[in-house]
Amino acid sequence: QLQASGGGLVQAGGSLRLSCAASRGTLSGYDMGWFRQAPGKGRVLVASINWSGVSTYYVDSVKGRFTISRDNAKNAMYLQMNSLKPDDTALYYCAAGSYDRMTQKVRYDYWGQGTLVTVSS
Repeated sequence: QLQASGGGLVQAGGSLRLSCAASRGTLSGYDMGWFRQAPGKGRVLVASINWSGVSTYYVDSVKGRFTISRDNAKNAMYLQMNSLKPDDTALYYCAAGSYDRMTQKVRYDYWGQGTLVTVSS
């Protein structure tokens, strides 16, 4: 099971750091990602990091503002969010999965409960 934390209310231009930890098992060996779901919208992949931490991905809207990282020794993953905008307001989920060679995408099998980020203007 994954547990996301670190959400809260912040003014535009502020920063937050989200954390994702595993309550059971290890995150080592899994590709991981942060998704977000804004009110009335679908869930979107915001950032991802591969099992070794070498490869990362960011959706265009957060490039240069968000940084994803992981610490396999601490069994944790992070999302540093800077220069936050009201459009970043959403429920943020962390997820873990494995690369599916058939689809050539990561299949996320394990999800956290979500942590709410609210950015005021």
